[in-house]
Amino acid sequence: MTSTMRGTGTSETTITPGRIGDSLRAFNQRLRGGDLGSAPIVAGLILIWAIFQILNPTFLSAPNLVNLALQCAAVGTITLGVVLVLLLGQIDLSVGSISGLASAILAVTFVEWGWPVIASILLGLAAGAVIGAVYAFLYTRFGVPSFIITLAGLLGVLGIQLWVLGDAGSINIPFDSWIVRFAQQMFLPDVVSYLAAVAAAGLYFWSTVCAQRRRAAAGLGSMHITESAIRAASLLALLGFGSWYLNKDRGIGLMFVLFVMLVVGMNYMLTRTKWGRSVFAVGGNVEAARRAGIRVNRVYVSVFVAGTTFAALGGILAAARLAAANQNSGGGDTNLTAIAAAVIGGTSLFGGRGSAWSALLGIVVIMSISSGLTLLSLDSSVRYMVTGAVLLLAVIVDAISRRSRASRGIA
Repeated sequence: MTSTMRGTGTSETTITPGRIGDSLRAFNQRLRGGDLGSAPIVAGLILIWAIFQILNPTFLSAPNLVNLALQCAAVGTITLGVVLVLLLGQIDLSVGSISGLASAILAVTFVEWGWPVIASILLGLAAGAVIGAVYAFLYTRFGVPSFIITLAGLLGVLGIQLWVLGDAGSINIPFDSWIVRFAQQMFLPDVVSYLAAVAAAGLYFWSTVCAQRRRAAAGLGSMHITESAIRAASLLALLGFGSWYLNKDRGIGLMFVLFVMLVVGMNYMLTRTKWGRSVFAVGGNVEAARRAGIRVNRVYVSVFVAGTTFAALGGILAAARLAAANQNSGGGDTNLTAIAAAVIGGTSLFGGRGSAWSALLGIVVIMSISSGLTLLSLDSSVRYMVTGAVLLLAVIVDAISRRSRASRGIA
């Protein structure tokens, strides 16, 4: 069975499904069409790691990478919510304030009021969801730009955070509470980490084979099962080596595992569900999505609520890792770091393109820069300048990719 792929020119390329060489040709066509995927981010991350390892041999040591993973989890969770909002072509400038409010709610209700920690967490998440619902109402009902709504939210939510903390200003969370132990001291046992690597590779292989069967049944080009097996084996080798290396120190933190699970779950929601397809459709062209029968307002509501809920969860994780909440929680560069990580990870500022993996890749890049510069004892000003340069480069790559796709008539 063959399928014909038409380019923008007059020539045609006939591709026979089920051969490994076809995947290479299809990959080359995607690159020529401006669909770079995560290749630039991965290449940049490898380059960053190589440079810092040369400058300081302790950068890629197991203890530093364990700490790096833990540093990524909290802000990475916030970034995941930012990715969802950016997929709609919108922006949320208040994620830092929302995370600070959630951390304040956790500390006040759990420490000062004596609530069960689960109830405190749920209240913090509920507060984030309510804020997102308010944003969605203002946007869908009155058409106020999300930039203005969330800018006002940044200030307003910060005020609520300070009001919740009251005169205390700073509240310490007990180190023996399970939420703090979860964020600081809980790691996967060695055997479990290896079993998780096997399970992840097996799940990837199974999902890939199922997807290619559906493509073959629809008469589309499909990946050969041999290539699926090679990819799964490569993933297993990578995860297995990573687990072994991190296990030389404390291992893989449960908080980082939670973050990765959130990324995987959201990736499934975006790629395998009707809701996910609706998000990309609305982000690509709102009017076309509306004419296709998609309930656009519902998509906006769900995404704004999910984005602010992830911000609240990130704030709770950050407070747990620091074992404290104060007036500076969620402040500083939290907003900019989360937004920059989403863009650096490959999510387009123009909407309609990106993935949940953008949160993971982007935050690893930013935290790697921060960790490397800290090991070199360089001033924080250098970190801001380097991160800004990387962000600008990511936006330039996105703009060039978008222009290339437009010139070829690709959506």
